Amino acid sequence: MLSRANFSEQTFGLKKAGRVLLRGFDWLRHLRSSSRSGGLGGSTSLRRQAGRVGLTRPTFGSIFSGYVLKKLGVVTLLATLVFVPTLGLAQLPPMNFIGGGGGPPGDTGVGSLVRIEGGGLIDEDTVRTARETLTHSTGTPEWSNRGGFEKDVFTFTRVVFKNALRNSAGFDGRRVMFDGALGVGPRFGWWVDFPDADLNFSYRLQQMTSIRTDPDGRVIKLGDPALTDYPLIYMEHPGYMALRDDEVTALRKYLRNGGVLFVNDFWSGPEWDGFAAEMKRVLPGEGWVDLPLEHPVFNCVFHLSGPMHKLQVPTMQFWNQAHDPDNPGSPPLQRVSRSVGSEDMHVRAWLDDKQRIRVIAIHNSDVSDGWEREGENPEYFHTFSEKISYPLGINIIFYVMTH
Repeated sequence: MLSRANFSEQTFGLKKAGRVLLRGFDWLRHLRSSSRSGGLGGSTSLRRQAGRVGLTRPTFGSIFSGYVLKKLGVVTLLATLVFVPTLGLAQLPPMNFIGGGGGPPGDTGVGSLVRIEGGGLIDEDTVRTARETLTHSTGTPEWSNRGGFEKDVFTFTRVVFKNALRNSAGFDGRRVMFDGALGVGPRFGWWVDFPDADLNFSYRLQQMTSIRTDPDGRVIKLGDPALTDYPLIYMEHPGYMALRDDEVTALRKYLRNGGVLFVNDFWSGPEWDGFAAEMKRVLPGEGWVDLPLEHPVFNCVFHLSGPMHKLQVPTMQFWNQAHDPDNPGSPPLQRVSRSVGSEDMHVRAWLDDKQRIRVIAIHNSDVSDGWEREGENPEYFHTFSEKISYPLGINIIFYVMTH
């Protein structure tokens, strides 16, 4: 197990960084009881309730304590933000454990069984946590929380969904080109980077902040009544996602009542168009906005400097180390083509009427590979995991959970 490292400000040039203390994060009991009356917080979203009791964005660099959400069902949420100097990742060693397997990933065609990276089989109908799935990278950390406070945690919650050969924008995945190969679009599914990314990120979130995290993570279907137990849910590779009508209804209800969807690691114009078309079924009136680097999601804890192309994370196996982000004439970041429209990274969002994030989607960047594969390649770790993947992920969690 890793102990907490000494941190320096060299990696991010930080003057001050945030240390978040989230106490009373017992969403389980509150949201389960409130779901009987209409989802997250009943007819009024948790975020609106938070606004009425003064949960607002703090002034960065100050000591800000006493975020108290009172009478949210049976739970009180106390979030205290304490700023400390020079918190960074420059001396953070990568985790390194033993594990893995082999075999081609994708649907097996046998009931609800899917084969994930590394060759492991999981049953989509019964899997509940990341912990119960064998690591396929260099292993995952183990940790525990103080007895009696097991529910006072943030739980990384990954959504299970089905893919279609033809996505919602009409693109036939069997005809989509990826490095000269046909038909790989629909093959990649919700399970990409699972479970290593989920558990590594949860551990780092707990290590780098004072947010306590669930050591098992969660895997969930949109139709599961427990969906409302989790204020943020996560998706990967949704470019060929095909939601059932009941899943569309469940996701619509979840987002309207204050839940947040975080989407990551899907590439190309066809995959974006397919995902956007499927999401239009959820909330037809919503429109996507590109978040500029001035948005606080890029600066609320760790300061991420642009331009945006410098924040793009390649899939580790495709990383072209000859690429120079400061030289437009250098070779591409990746050694393979991810199909048309995969060159530029975007961070896009659906915003509510108060400009709060409902959905945040990182397109054309493999941020989660920086979590999943942090122990496989020291150079990749120091170039991407340390400087981009973990800081951006932590910023997103912090920002959406305090807004």
